[in-house]
Amino acid sequence: MHGFPYCLCCLALPLWLAALPASGGETGNRPIASARVAFDRDGITATRVTGPADIEAGRRLSADDPVRIASVSKLVVAIAVMRLVEEGALDLDADVSRQLGWPLRHPQWPDTPITLRLLLSHRSGLTDGAGYWQVPLGGRLKELLGDPRAWDAAHAPGDYWRYANLNFPLVAAVMERVTGERFDRLMDRLVLRPLGIAGCYNWDSCDDATAARAVVLYQNGKPVRDDHRGRKPDCAVTPTPDGRCDLSRWRAGDNGALFSPQGGLRISATDLAKIGRLLLGDGSVDGVRLLSPASVRAMSQPLWTYAPGNGLPYEEDGDHRPDKGFTCRYGLAVQTLATAHADCGDDPFGDGVPRVGHAGNAYGLLSGLWVDPAGGTGVAYFATGVGDAAPGRHSAFSAIEETLARGE
Repeated sequence: MHGFPYCLCCLALPLWLAALPASGGETGNRPIASARVAFDRDGITATRVTGPADIEAGRRLSADDPVRIASVSKLVVAIAVMRLVEEGALDLDADVSRQLGWPLRHPQWPDTPITLRLLLSHRSGLTDGAGYWQVPLGGRLKELLGDPRAWDAAHAPGDYWRYANLNFPLVAAVMERVTGERFDRLMDRLVLRPLGIAGCYNWDSCDDATAARAVVLYQNGKPVRDDHRGRKPDCAVTPTPDGRCDLSRWRAGDNGALFSPQGGLRISATDLAKIGRLLLGDGSVDGVRLLSPASVRAMSQPLWTYAPGNGLPYEEDGDHRPDKGFTCRYGLAVQTLATAHADCGDDPFGDGVPRVGHAGNAYGLLSGLWVDPAGGTGVAYFATGVGDAAPGRHSAFSAIEETLARGE
């Protein structure tokens, strides 16, 4: 894998401001800002950063600035789950109803247990049809599961792959119930702090200095996430219906969506590369052993491989085209690229190498973390202010993602 030996963020401020679209918004082929960090097992090998982190503040993007990384957040959640599995606190194949304290069952298949393995691999029978992030502070995720739209009426748990963000608030609820800890603080204890990563799920558990460097996300030229003017937002979660934001109302396991396990991790491109190096190192990075090699293998091993009729190889509310499979192999919150099937377009690199990692797409951001375990290399990237991204030349990924993946 090749990278970039220079950093475009070193250009003078007026030059990159002048390079933005006239509206200050996004175009289909050019993001507002982007960061790409290439790495190997030993460290970072190349960095390229361009554009502003915050247009209004005139602040240039740095590879060390935290961004809402979208669904790559799921992979980091799986790392924390595997730590709890190694400790004996969780069992991937146990019925999660016991930890939740209420029965999680598909209405059409009430005798089929739903496990962490099914939730983490999007084979639980859940959908996003009833929502997932909208449960407010003080609300209970359980109530949402009573909506028939939350379930795939045509497929039993374990029989079909259907990407559903709702799986991960349920995973977070299980984690809270077995530990008694708030999800964002638990993620800090299990993953972020041991690795020296200045990140957080939503903003409450980040320090003020990290929050001051937030990357603003833009859609249609307007800020839609993390435009909090150099400080933490007044409310880091979905507030109560009357607008209150008293986090003392948190109760373990009631609302696993509160701290956005499905997509709310704020992390820099540099620190995301450290997560990739952890995978390359079979659970160890920079002298810190976080997982056993067996746990990393369990995460990465595909539990589902696309075949006609066994799943939808794309996210239903995503922006990627469904004529070629965007996701064709998936493990425990880990996607494997370059599936050899005529219906699959899951190779933004275009070289047939079976990399593992995860993609992200939300609020005008595209992101990815991909590692080549055999070659010992990887790349972490994101782009902000992406509109209707032009399709890629050789995959179901966008042209922007192909460019960032390949380092062109």
